[in-house]
Parts: sequence; structure tokens; C-alpha cells
Amino acid sequence: MKSTRHSSVRFFLFVGVAIFIAFAIISVEARKHHNNRHKPHKHLKDKGSNGHKAPDPAANIPVPTPAPLPHYGSYPTKSNIFDVLSFGAKGDGVSDDSKALLAAWKAACQVSGAIVEIPAEFKFLIKPIILQGPCMPHLVLEIDGILLSPPRVGAWPKSSLFQWINFKWVHDFTIQGTGKVDGQGSEWWSPSEAYYIQALRFYDSHNITVRDIEIVNSPQCHLKFDSSSGIKVDNITINSPEISPNTDGIHLQNTKDVEIEHSNIGCGDDCVSIQTGCSNIHVHHINCGPGHGISVGGLGKDKSVACVSDIVVEKISLQNTLSGVRIKTWQGGIGSVKNVTFSNIEVSDVKYPVIIDQFYCDKKRCKNQTDAVAISGVKYDSIKGSYSVQPIHLACSNDVPCTGVDLIDIQLKPSSNGYGGFRQALCWNSYGKSQAPLVPSSIDYCLRTESGSVKGTARSHHEHIC
Repeated sequence: MKSTRHSSVRFFLFVGVAIFIAFAIISVEARKHHNNRHKPHKHLKDKGSNGHKAPDPAANIPVPTPAPLPHYGSYPTKSNIFDVLSFGAKGDGVSDDSKALLAAWKAACQVSGAIVEIPAEFKFLIKPIILQGPCMPHLVLEIDGILLSPPRVGAWPKSSLFQWINFKWVHDFTIQGTGKVDGQGSEWWSPSEAYYIQALRFYDSHNITVRDIEIVNSPQCHLKFDSSSGIKVDNITINSPEISPNTDGIHLQNTKDVEIEHSNIGCGDDCVSIQTGCSNIHVHHINCGPGHGISVGGLGKDKSVACVSDIVVEKISLQNTLSGVRIKTWQGGIGSVKNVTFSNIEVSDVKYPVIIDQFYCDKKRCKNQTDAVAISGVKYDSIKGSYSVQPIHLACSNDVPCTGVDLIDIQLKPSSNGYGGFRQALCWNSYGKSQAPLVPSSIDYCLRTESGSVKGTARSHHEHIC
């Protein structure tokens, strides 16, 4: 009986231990399962080939907090289009939108192939501004709206009285569009305002194209290129009244490798002005008038050095202009003009179709001086049409004569609106040859025959300067 009781005790003790062990195992597994639900799964690729954890290359690199995108108003900016309206411009023609244009320019300058957009149907008042490079290549200023300069002289800062929109150090750059650049310059045209202001000016810029736009009513010069190269101007319109003084259409200075083509220019001064330091210039298919024609010069003012070479002006139509195609230099200057061709020129009611003037003076009287910019290798070929004052005027220096001047196929008749001027050609101290047909016939006797001594005189003054 005692043995049976001990057996029962051992049985219940065994069962109790078994139940305790089973409960403990279940408890541990439950905790493990709970913890595993909150741990990220580790993939096999997190381990190296030797079984150790591979280092995470981004583990030690700080990740910057993303900057908020700038807010430019209701006009979103595409990846390469920088609309000035997106930069705060009002486009009402009254508010000053200069800062918006400058901000758009600076942003676009950092993006290759960017477009600064001046949208159509808006007018933007822009005060004198500098748009500066260098920028990423192939930057475009798309002018489809209207840019307006301050109309009142007093609104211009005293420090910015020489250019309105000034492009500096830009390369591979294009201005294009269907819009207009309006200088609103009438207040500047009074004799009391003696500044020389350019509406659009390029300085030290290269591979520049200006096409399709219209530039009107500049305070003075409409479009200027200074110390630049690789310039192309195509299919633009320049327009200001005949009474607007010094409003040159296109002005070139210290600039080379230029093509100006297929454009209409009317202004109060030279349609195209080619100044010192210019070479390899090609001007063709231009309608000019009103204005003072196509000019090389004035050169050599205040005894300065002037060097101009390799100029071709052809297929030009001039109507009601002061001159047709001309070279003008001041007395006392030094340097040279050489290798210049004017060909296929049509003139209608032009006062002086053909001019070389080495006694140029913009005052009532200028001091007589012996030295002059030497002029050589100038060809006038196929100049036809009507004149109102004098057909040809070649007035060369007494001490430095013009040499290598060719007059070929010149046919000029008095216009019906003539002023009773000179019917005869004037050639003073000019040497070269003429070739028929020549009308008036006095052209055939105009030029002197060259000699070695004459050529030597012209070269000896300036052969080492340019």
C-alpha cells in the first residue's frame, strides 16, 4: 500500500515538471516571434563572401535636406526655358522689370542651351542693365514681346548713360524672335543731349547671332559690336526717324569676321558704320533709307590710329539717303584703309552715291592738317541709279593720296528731285583706273594714273602701323 502511494506521488511530480517545461518553451518562442516582427529582414547580399557583413558605402555620407523649390509665381519654369514672368516681371510696360530680366539671365546662364523668354503680348520696362557672361554655350534671348527703355532722360542713372542693354563677355549667344526693342529715344534727340548711347551693345563677345527682331527709336546707336568677333546679323529691322541725330543702325568697332545680311535699316545716321579695328566684314542684301548710307569711318579723329581692311559691301539698295557708299577720315589721323569693295549698289535719289572724303569734319570749320589715314585698294563696281547733288566725290589728302581706286560700271543720273547740284564727278588727288560704262562721262577723266612714287608716298606714312 505504501509502495503504491509513493508511485502515485512520483507520477504527479513528473507530470507537473513536464507541464512547467512545456509552458516555459512556449513562452520563449512567443517572445522571439514578437521581436522578429519589429526587426528589418536582412538579405543575403548584406553579407560578404566570408560571411561577415559588407560595409554600406552610403553609411558615412551625410544626406542634405532637400532645399525647397523657389517660387516664381504662376508661370512654371521648364528645364531650359526661363520666362521673365516666372521671375517676377509684370509685363505692363510701367513697372520696372529689370531685376526679373537679370534674375532670369543669371539662372539661364548656368544651363547649356537655355532660353531667356520675353513672351509675346507683354511690354517690359527695362532700365539700363548689364547682362554678363561667360555663360554655358548656346544661350538664347527670345524676344517675342516688347522691351522698353525709360522714356525720360532723367530716369536714366548717371552711371549708365552710354548703353541701355549691355552684353559683356558672352559667347555662342543668339538674340532672336518676333518682338521689338523700343528705345523710346525721342527725348534724347534734342541738341542739348550730347551723349552717345547704344540700345543694344556687345562688348568682347564672340560667335553672336542677332536675327529677326525689330529695334526702333534708339536714343542713339541701335546695335553696336565692340571688340568682338564671329558676328552674324540676319533679317532684322531697324527704324528711327530721319531727324534723329546719331542714330546709327549697326556700328562696328574693333570687330572682325562679321556678316550683316537681309535686313532693312532706316535711321538718322549711317545704316552701317564700320570703324577702326575692323576686318573681314561682309555686308549684303541691305535696304537702307533714310539715313547716311553705308560708311567706313569717320577714322583718325584727334590724330588717332585707324586700321580697317578686307571689307565687302554688295547688293545694297539705298533710297533718299545723304550718301550711298563712302569712306570718311579726319585730317591728322594715321593708319590705313585697304582692300574695300562696294559692288552692285542701287541708289535712288541719293545726294552723294560715291564718296571718299579725307577732309571729314562735323563742325563748321576744322583745322587743316597734313597727315591722313592712307586709303588704297578701293573698288566701286556696278553703282547705278539716281543722285540729287553730285554723282561722285573723291576728295583725298594733299599729302597722302588715295591709290588703287577702281571705278567700274558707274551709271548715275540726276534724279527728278535734284537740287540743281553738280553734274560732274569730283576726283581730287585720287589715283586708279576707270572702266566703261561710265555715266556721267566725266568719271572717265576723274582718276589720275598711278606711278611708283605715288604708291610709295602712301605706304611710307603708314606701312608699319596697321
